[in-house]
Amino acid sequence: MSRHFGKYPRKGVTADIMICFDNDWYHSWSYMTEGLFDEAIIRARGKFVAMVATFFLGVFNDNFYRQVVLLLAVGAGWPDMQGYALAIYSLPFILFAAPAGWLADHFPKRTVMIGAKWLELIVMLVGAVGICTGNWCLIFTMLGLMAAQSALFSPALNGSIPELYPAGYVPKANATMRIFVTLAILIGTAAAGFALDHTGIGWFGLECGRLIVAAIVMAVSIAGLLVCFGVVRRPAAAPQAKFPWTGPADTIRQLLAIRADPLLAITVGASVFFWSIGSLQILLINPLGLLQFQLGNTVTSALIVAILIGMAVGGVLGSRLATNPRWYRSVISAGVIFSLLMVMMATVPVLPAFLQHTTLFLLMAGIGLAGGVFLIPMSSFIQVRAAPDRKGAVLAATNFLSFSGILLSGFLANLLNALWQPTTSFGLAGVLSLAIVFWLFVQYKREEVK
Repeated sequence: MSRHFGKYPRKGVTADIMICFDNDWYHSWSYMTEGLFDEAIIRARGKFVAMVATFFLGVFNDNFYRQVVLLLAVGAGWPDMQGYALAIYSLPFILFAAPAGWLADHFPKRTVMIGAKWLELIVMLVGAVGICTGNWCLIFTMLGLMAAQSALFSPALNGSIPELYPAGYVPKANATMRIFVTLAILIGTAAAGFALDHTGIGWFGLECGRLIVAAIVMAVSIAGLLVCFGVVRRPAAAPQAKFPWTGPADTIRQLLAIRADPLLAITVGASVFFWSIGSLQILLINPLGLLQFQLGNTVTSALIVAILIGMAVGGVLGSRLATNPRWYRSVISAGVIFSLLMVMMATVPVLPAFLQHTTLFLLMAGIGLAGGVFLIPMSSFIQVRAAPDRKGAVLAATNFLSFSGILLSGFLANLLNALWQPTTSFGLAGVLSLAIVFWLFVQYKREEVK
């Protein structure tokens, strides 16, 4: 069942670093402290910085704009609009998964990323006009276009990490990327509340908060495009690959092919579960803060900040656990903690009033910490396990499933918000999460026995 996670050369020493279930093939990273400064890693650092900066700016814009839209919708008394907005954002990842994977394999990934950043600049212009004018048709059009851009960008970027670094370094690179991406989500999510809370009338009789939003998304798009020219340049992995004219049907065939590698298939399923339940959490947090606890835009956004700070810290811990030959056990343990903390959210309303807000922030941070430990080993495994000429296709197919789950989470959030208070919905989601984590444990244990 073991599969090499890569060869890491350092000063004449070859180390087998992998995510596997076989102790005979496992070697600790303990002697690699000096190896982190190996010539190959140092040489790649500048390109990696450009990749991180490009991704940081894109993720900031995505989350800043999306949180602005969600806050405007909830603040206008349309909490159900969150689910519809999420559906619009999710559909392009489902519809364009096959072309996105093909682009990442057929062309140099750097070329695909630069093209996607040009598209982002155009998309943000549409969104800026929509926000300024309050035109919901433009706002939702922007969400769909923004998702299409991200769907094209994601497989190319994530597929570039194994091209830039030795496979054994991929978990650490992912953890580093996760820290900065989390920071981008943090700043983008928090800044949305701060920007919208600016009152007054500015140019052309438009609200100052909306003008600030428009200026930010345009400036960040331009910066992201410029930085993207510094990312790593590598030849196309599969220039002979044919365009997937059947679209989603081709993606489904790709997913069926993944089943030939049971360990990869299980890990893809675990990743899909994580992103689906995480999306549900965000959709519950906004009404929780604004409607159930009357916290306001800024503090509600800060709840999401707490969960993301926890995720960044958990990502660093998860990158260390990724090299353990029984890495899946840590993932399952983190999943159990993740689920139980969600269940505990249901108890917050019965606490004394002076404890409620503090408890909310502590639980959010704990959920994020456990989520980070859960995510990083799985993401690294998927990136490395896929064949070099199919990485884009596998990553895009994973996005297809993840955003199918995210799409369903939007409708589930609408149902839960209509029936129960958000804290109760968190508890119910935690029970569901616990059941899924138990199923994952059974599946991983079965593969270990094999």
